[in-house]
Amino acid sequence: MSYEMVSIARDDRGVVTLTLDRADKHNSLSGAMCEEIHAAIAALGADADVRVVVLTGAGKSFCAGGDLDWMRQQMEANAAQRAAEARKLAEMLFAINTCSKPVIGRVQGQAFGGGLGMACVCDVAIGVAGAKFGLTETRLGLIPATIGPYVIARMGEAKSRRVFMSARIFEAEEARELGVLARVVAQQDLDAAVEAEVAPYLSCAPGAVAKAKALARALGPRIDDQVIDDTIAALVRQWEGEEAPEGVAAFFDKRKPGWAQG
Repeated sequence: MSYEMVSIARDDRGVVTLTLDRADKHNSLSGAMCEEIHAAIAALGADADVRVVVLTGAGKSFCAGGDLDWMRQQMEANAAQRAAEARKLAEMLFAINTCSKPVIGRVQGQAFGGGLGMACVCDVAIGVAGAKFGLTETRLGLIPATIGPYVIARMGEAKSRRVFMSARIFEAEEARELGVLARVVAQQDLDAAVEAEVAPYLSCAPGAVAKAKALARALGPRIDDQVIDDTIAALVRQWEGEEAPEGVAAFFDKRKPGWAQG
C-alpha cells in the first residue's frame, strides 16, 4: 500500500520508522491520516520481519492535534458523521496500542490533543527538551474523549486530572513527571536515546515480546469496544450541546468564546 501522509523506512535489523509526514501542517490529524496510520500499523504488526516500530513526526511538531479542515467539517456534520470521524481516531489509537510489535515514540516536537494521545499509546516515548504538550480540547468546548482511555492509562487518574480538563500547556519535563515521556533529552541526543530503547528488543524472542505486551495490556485498564463506543458517544454529545459549536466557531473567528475571561 502507498501512503500520502505517512512514510516508512526500514533498516536491515527489522527496525521500522513510521513518520507522520505532514510537516507543513504540523502533522495534524485528519480522518484520512488516521486511516493511513491505522493501515500502516496493521501491516507492520502482521509483518514477521519487523522487530520494532519507531513512531515519529517530520518537521518541528510530533503532532499538533486535529487538522483544522477536519474540524471545520465537524461543525457542519450530523451526529452519525461526527461519530464516524471520531471512530477513525479511536480505531487508529487502538491499533497502535494493540500492535504486536514494540512501539517507541520519538517525540521530536510539540504534541497536543490527539498527538499527546499517540505518545501515550507508545510502549515508551522519548521527548526533546523544550517540547510543549497539552490537552486543549476544553478550550474549544470539546472533551478529550477518544484519547482519554489511553491518556488515563498512561498517567493514572490522579495525575491526569492535573491537565485533562484545564487545557493547560505543559513542558516536556512535566510530561515526564506525568508518565507521558520516559525520558527527556536534548535534541542532539534524541536518536541515541531512542536507539537505547530499540536495541534490547533485538535480543528478545519476537513472539515472547508480543505475548508479554498482550499480557501487560490485559492486566492494565480495560480499553475495549465498549469503552471506545462510550468515548465516541460522549464526544458526539458534547458536539450536540451549546459549548462546542461556540468554542470552535470562536476559534475560527479569532475571538474569545462567551465563557472566556481575561
